[in-house]
Amino acid sequence: MKIELAHLRERATSGGWIDFAVFTAKSTTGDNGALLVQLTQAARASGLKVDQSALAFSAGGQVRFFGDKNLVSYLSRNGVPSWTHTIDV
Repeated sequence: MKIELAHLRERATSGGWIDFAVFTAKSTTGDNGALLVQLTQAARASGLKVDQSALAFSAGGQVRFFGDKNLVSYLSRNGVPSWTHTIDV
């Protein structure tokens, strides 16, 4: 299955850099945590550096995020980024 993702780098509040991945996916079994681990591992295996990751999906007509608390907070303020890559899982 092909999954779109956004792989981005942003400056951290501490002054360094954070590389993050946002996947357009939602678990069909209700286990978003396991899905996020699987997709994060696949992104890393493809050569991407991932410090934080999250899922972005639609629920009840609204965009929802699941993942690292700080990244979810960032995405809630800034919205869904544009997709930059596709991975097969």
